[in-house]
Amino acid sequence: MAFSSLVEDAPSDTTTEPHPLICRHCGLLQRVPAMTPPAVVLCARCGVTLRRVQHDSLGRCLAMTLTALLCFAIACSMPLMRVSTSGISLGADLFSGPERLTQQGIWELALVVIFTTVGAPFLKLLGTAYVLIGLRLPRPPRHLPRVFGLVERLRAWAMVEVYLLGVFVAYVKLVDMVHIDVGYAVFALVGLMIAMVAADATLDRQAVWEEMERRGITQHPPAPTAAGTTMQAGRRRTFLACETCEKVAVAEGAGPHECRRCGSLLHDRKPRGIARCWALLIAAAVLYIPANVYPVLTVVQMGSGMPSTILGGVEELVAAKMYPLAAIVFIASIMVPMLKLLGLAILLVMTQFSRDERLVDRVRLYRIIAVIGRWSMIDIFMESILVALVQFGAIVTIEPGVGAVAFAGVVILTIFAAEAFDPRVMWDAASAGRSQ
Repeated sequence: MAFSSLVEDAPSDTTTEPHPLICRHCGLLQRVPAMTPPAVVLCARCGVTLRRVQHDSLGRCLAMTLTALLCFAIACSMPLMRVSTSGISLGADLFSGPERLTQQGIWELALVVIFTTVGAPFLKLLGTAYVLIGLRLPRPPRHLPRVFGLVERLRAWAMVEVYLLGVFVAYVKLVDMVHIDVGYAVFALVGLMIAMVAADATLDRQAVWEEMERRGITQHPPAPTAAGTTMQAGRRRTFLACETCEKVAVAEGAGPHECRRCGSLLHDRKPRGIARCWALLIAAAVLYIPANVYPVLTVVQMGSGMPSTILGGVEELVAAKMYPLAAIVFIASIMVPMLKLLGLAILLVMTQFSRDERLVDRVRLYRIIAVIGRWSMIDIFMESILVALVQFGAIVTIEPGVGAVAFAGVVILTIFAAEAFDPRVMWDAASAGRSQ
């Protein structure tokens, strides 16, 4: 595996013309030469991975994606778990939790669960397979760039691995309460998770976009400016990087600019990123209070209700001496949302005060925030499974609480807040502060 860290003025050691690439974390314009796989290209300024070049990336990803679709079909058609107690038996599948939440009147939570566990993963897999198969056709469909752009936006919302951990937590909570039989859907979900991780790891996304360009599947004709001329003029002209396909374009004239490759609107920086991030962050902080104060679920046993908050659920796991699981739930459901709120606030404040300290570390902090936020959904997924399985009338019943809706709101808002923040403005502000 070769590693390459490239700067703007670095000469290419290959006869193939280098192409420009702007780091989406620090904004540095760089030249990326043709590389022999396997290779990894790192940003010369912040160290973020710009690209991973792999052998037969598109073919291997297609194989993994088709495998994932097969596992997904099995997971959707098979039972997830079956529980029994006092002669009563109940089963649940991937759709039972959202159905039960809808019956309880919490349709907002049901919508979140069904989208992140079924809708987003299915659309992501189907879209990826459609694009990769389409690129193998003699005449690929012209709308492939739009489809692949949608696939890129769905990546953060496909939470199969988080749902699996929620299934495990639900199993541990139920094992002492009822008899449990694990269904085939759980094993299919494990296969689905492995296949999806393998597909993401093997796919070189830039190779997909480049293949579309090579096949002539672009929204506009290629720009007449050669890559070499573009780089030579780098200090005199304004460059815009597409947020969808990372294509670098030269901004010519006033008004909105459109990516010639995928058709997305181009912006120098995310529009109103600081203001939008603050608004979403404040809304998430407001919801964080009821999310931790109000119960996320209530266990009604023999007519007596026992409400449980997020912290109460952790305490129950500690009382049952399930310390590793208690630590996982505590970190994912309490520490991670708090880290995202505080971390984003620190990044925003330091940016607005034009601080130039530890910029690379702040980029790392932003990347951690962007990755870990989805894992806070463990409690929501666990609850959707529990309310579907534990419905034994007067014996024991689990009902969802309003705290779960607020907590799901916190998770979703912080994900949107992280997407709204543009880490490149940290470097812009630091540069402006040094020049004053």
